[in-house]
Amino acid sequence: MLLENLSLMFFKNYDEAAISFSPHINCFVGDNGSGKTNLLDAIHYLSMTKSAFNSSDVQNIKQGEDFFMLKGRFEIAGEKHVVQCNLKQGQKKTVTHNKVIYEKISDHIGRFPVVLISPYDTDLIREGSEERRKYFDSLMSQLNHPYLEQLIQYNYVLKQRNSLLKQFAERNYFDRDYLAILNEQLIPFAEQLAQERQVFLAEFVPIFQKHYRHISDSSEEVSLTYKSQLPGADYAKQLQQAERKDLALQRTTVGPHKDDFVFLMDENPVKNFGSQGQQKSYAIALKLAHFEVMAARHQYKPLLLLDDIFDRLDEKRITKLMQMVAAHTFGQIFLTDTHLERTDKILEGLSESIHRFGVHNGTVKVIKE
Repeated sequence: MLLENLSLMFFKNYDEAAISFSPHINCFVGDNGSGKTNLLDAIHYLSMTKSAFNSSDVQNIKQGEDFFMLKGRFEIAGEKHVVQCNLKQGQKKTVTHNKVIYEKISDHIGRFPVVLISPYDTDLIREGSEERRKYFDSLMSQLNHPYLEQLIQYNYVLKQRNSLLKQFAERNYFDRDYLAILNEQLIPFAEQLAQERQVFLAEFVPIFQKHYRHISDSSEEVSLTYKSQLPGADYAKQLQQAERKDLALQRTTVGPHKDDFVFLMDENPVKNFGSQGQQKSYAIALKLAHFEVMAARHQYKPLLLLDDIFDRLDEKRITKLMQMVAAHTFGQIFLTDTHLERTDKILEGLSESIHRFGVHNGTVKVIKE
């Protein structure tokens, strides 16, 4: 899969830009704060219909404007696909594929897969369970559209149930029959999500372990386990047993939305026992396994976005990644850096098709091809 070109208007710090890409390596070079990462995020948005960094769509509109537009032309197995995302303040976001608007934006997810490796990846290790759930839900949603639909339905019913629990507290009444109806709706979605996560990890973990061994050259054993209240349990009974607690806290306290993915090294939490270097290797191995699993499932390689890795990774890990680039492990690559000379040195001899773009205060221009 290739992204042939990208055009944008009023996206983050850009007024307008139009860029044509190399089919192999594309480098955005400029000072910190110039807008390099925003270009990677625009590509991510075309793929995932959301920013990798901002939870609110409106935050992606350039200050002083009231809309943004993104448009990209992809090529998959010789076929052209034009994707466009539009958002205007106060209106619903629209996404079109070959000028046909999606009735459900979720139908777009997974068609144009992307993997982002960034300095913030170690947050998956250091932060709480919500970050890890979001990551694996996003990954699995790109691989398995039915999983995404189950997740959307589960979250919808969960939101209704939590709203009902809050109403009970505010209005000082309790309707067990209404709660039972929502429980009945919630149970099959919850059980399916837990089962899908368990099955996915069985496939994912050996691939992740392989990449960790390659990227780290170390002897420690890494693992990844799924921590859930559901598999092998009666979720209906769990909801019943938690009813008093749910009423007191005004929220649902059991279910897949409370699950965690536990990162281990030599059977100890990486968060507490892994060095900074080990944590970086762990995070990169997750993303490389992410890439491999998606490439195998889709039968074409996702776009790979590398954000400021030359600033944040040591020479050993950069060398390992560049060896994979040289071996054509990846397809089309987009990367950011602050120093053109360093970029040229690292990429020397890796490809005859490298496009370099200078980025400065929301403008982008070709340096050399």
